[in-house]
Amino acid sequence: MRHLLKLLLLIVGCLAACVAQVQAQSLSPPEPVKVDDVKVVWSEVGPVVLLTAQESVIPIFVDPTVAGSIQGALTGKKSPRPLSHDLMHTILQTYGMTVVQVRISLKEQVYYGELTMAVAGQTRVFDCRSSDGIALAIHFGTPIFVDPALLDKARQGERPADSQIVL
Repeated sequence: MRHLLKLLLLIVGCLAACVAQVQAQSLSPPEPVKVDDVKVVWSEVGPVVLLTAQESVIPIFVDPTVAGSIQGALTGKKSPRPLSHDLMHTILQTYGMTVVQVRISLKEQVYYGELTMAVAGQTRVFDCRSSDGIALAIHFGTPIFVDPALLDKARQGERPADSQIVL
């Protein structure tokens, strides 16, 4: 009888551990997807940053100044005078701060950026415009990630209302 009770307790314990593991996995958000390529193109309606991840392209409209900053960072061509992202890059580097990563998501048809920065062994996450996050990530040479839900929408051909472009 004791052996049966011990076996029953062991089985219940194993089941509880399995249930806890499954719950923890289902509560954790899906891992972001790393962007493989960034390009700036000019469409009929203005500059667009194209993020490529897992063979899907995500267009993000940006203003011309941000487009110029991202293009300059991608090509290594500097503007005669520092643009805002050039200045921010210089200030952050001067004070020993780095951009660790940028994460782009889509909420209610608006792109959002999360800028993860590090200084003195500490990291902090800051809300930012997706375009500013992309520009700083390119300047620092750090990875850009997109949420899996955003990538799924790109694969399905869904775009935010402001991103109907003809390239």
